Amino acid sequence: MEYVTLGRTGLRVSRAALGCGGPSRLGQAYGQAPEVSKRVIQRALELGITLFDSAESYGTEAVLGEALAEAGAGDQVVVSTKKGAWDWERKRLCTPLEMQQGIDASLRRLRRERIEIFHLHGLALEHLHYALNELVPVLRQAQASGKLQHLAVSEAFIGDTHHLMLQRALLADVFDVVMVGFNLLNPSARASVLPLTRERQVGTLIMFAVRRALTNADHLRSILAQLVQQGALRADALPAEAPLGFLGDVRDAAYRFCLHEPGADVVLTGTGSVEHLEQNVRSLSAGPLPPEHQERLAALFGHVDSVSGN
Repeated sequence: MEYVTLGRTGLRVSRAALGCGGPSRLGQAYGQAPEVSKRVIQRALELGITLFDSAESYGTEAVLGEALAEAGAGDQVVVSTKKGAWDWERKRLCTPLEMQQGIDASLRRLRRERIEIFHLHGLALEHLHYALNELVPVLRQAQASGKLQHLAVSEAFIGDTHHLMLQRALLADVFDVVMVGFNLLNPSARASVLPLTRERQVGTLIMFAVRRALTNADHLRSILAQLVQQGALRADALPAEAPLGFLGDVRDAAYRFCLHEPGADVVLTGTGSVEHLEQNVRSLSAGPLPPEHQERLAALFGHVDSVSGN
């Protein structure tokens, strides 16, 4: 396992992180027993993973907190979690009081006295001004009291594939860490986000390294057809069957593509399966893709910023 200092936070973390959200949510999204999810967390610890990412909305903070407590790993790991500025249930913005209460609730569920990285979750560009003026002061207060260590923000990548919010948020110089969507189908953060994070020494957590387009052949073909229709990809650029076959194991290549991107500190991998976790960690411990594959991917998708891969 490789380790990295996460930007200006000074936190030393594994370059592979266990994401407790995504489609699986540690298997909780599929009705998996909590004990099975806890075994995934335990195996992640054994493999050397020291960064675990959850969120209020994932419903996995409690199982993560319980697993880490049972393993006695509380002081040896870094926990990242999140609360949204937009309340999807009530269809309105989260109030400062609700943000404060959310921090306390996350601490209880995670069984921690302090959260190392706390994100404004999936922040949309239209809510950035409100978040900076109304919610960040609450986060600062929680930081001053010792409840939070570092402030962070994650983007709503599915709806903001151009990274407009993050580009604006980074200029405010408030957040020590950002979570950014980046993958071989849409590497646009390479030009629009990562130069800013490197300049400001902001830590980066890479999400969407592998989503449905890279695990479901039909969905991949649908996305490629969409890119052809948009004029972003030539119709004859890739074969209809196994369009990314030149990469071999596409999932393995996708993780390696992200891990070795300059400016990418940590890559999130989410699963409810110990076997899949082990497989993904092997990929996240491997070397970069061959230069010819990197060059071909750059020619095919280096200009794409319209899809998330979800």
